[in-house]
Amino acid sequence: MSGHSKWATTKHKKAGIDAKRGKLFAKLIKNIEVAARTGGGDPAGNPTLFDAIQKAKKSSVPNDNIDRAVKRGSGAEAGGVDYQGITYEGYAAAGVAVLIECLTDNKNRSAMEVRTAMTRNGGTMADPGSVSYLFSRKGVVVVPAAGHTEDDVLMAVLDAGAEEVRDLGDTFEVVSEPGDMVAVRTALQEAGIEYDSADMGFVPSVQVELDAEGAAKVFKLIDALEDLDDVQNVYANYDVSDEVLETIDA
Repeated sequence: MSGHSKWATTKHKKAGIDAKRGKLFAKLIKNIEVAARTGGGDPAGNPTLFDAIQKAKKSSVPNDNIDRAVKRGSGAEAGGVDYQGITYEGYAAAGVAVLIECLTDNKNRSAMEVRTAMTRNGGTMADPGSVSYLFSRKGVVVVPAAGHTEDDVLMAVLDAGAEEVRDLGDTFEVVSEPGDMVAVRTALQEAGIEYDSADMGFVPSVQVELDAEGAAKVFKLIDALEDLDDVQNVYANYDVSDEVLETIDA
């Protein structure tokens, strides 16, 4: 996922566009609502909610919006929506496997929108299970690199269950088993190391190396999917070198 993570970081630096920001806010709010509905409205006793709130705050979502989302999700305030999670599978250019996680109140709408985005951008849908076996569910904590070395991060998380620390330039990714993610995040906090986000995600077991042409096609498809209101996360098993990223960025 290193290529995707770097690309996402680059994109977010440029995404000062109100429409993109509005979509991001809506997705982060939806995450908070679902976390509060599933595990209760107290972040101290609900690690998933704690992490969803932290991520929203890091992305400058106003506190009022966060508080209302918690209340709607936990039932303390009316207006909550019963979102359902559904995952779609498919292929992008060059045989890259794609997993698409949605939170939706209308599965038919989500399926149609995802299928349309895939076919219009050179992708194809795949049967359930035909792509997901290439990925493992992991805890992923993203740490800003400023002021810390890879060794600093590694020493902080080594005894907390971290499997690896990946240097992505501007950030480090700390990967662990899902059950160890809270311990990893806590170990970072205790070491005085700030983190940007802590999420459950899918990490590919094999990666497809892409050239500039293939990467451009894959990024275009991922952008189209991430632009959909019901899509929360897109995972793909490609790797892109720094040289290729710079070519596309230019």
